[in-house]
Amino acid sequence: MSVINSQESLQNHQPSLVKGLAAGAIGGLVASWVMERFQYAWMAVASNKDQTREPAETSNEEPATVKAAEMVSRKFFRHELAKSEKKIAGDAVHYATGGTSAAAYGVAAEFVPEVTAGAGIPFGTAVWLVIDEGAVPLMHLSKGPAEYPLSTHLYALASHFVYGVTTEVVRRSLRRSVLS
Repeated sequence: MSVINSQESLQNHQPSLVKGLAAGAIGGLVASWVMERFQYAWMAVASNKDQTREPAETSNEEPATVKAAEMVSRKFFRHELAKSEKKIAGDAVHYATGGTSAAAYGVAAEFVPEVTAGAGIPFGTAVWLVIDEGAVPLMHLSKGPAEYPLSTHLYALASHFVYGVTTEVVRRSLRRSVLS
């Protein structure tokens, strides 16, 4: 179904802050999981072709999500994460970020349906640009963007295309059926 048909059919519904928030958040959680599966598949293909892989996966550097979890744990709980806690905490940051970003998108989609143009790709691109390329380096959770090869940026951007499209498909499906 085309995006135009999607926008036309959604014009007949009453905007709802709560339903948009819920549909977006659920979409973002599902999309975060799908994005993770996409990244594992990308890594498998890249390692088979002996291409450059994501730096956090190939170096001793911790992923940004783990660094963020460590920062939150220290600041708010005065707790140093044990090695066994890092993966779970990093995943929690990944899903919280994905769900929260998509919840905001879901609300925006309720009141400004034009944000759904492009089937979620502009949304995924914005998340990549603002979070991966902006906030993460600014918070010193990764090196600056110029310190990574182009292949790393393309990997991250492709991952966020998957995230954005999945978020929109799930959000739209929920608003048409369960949350209509």
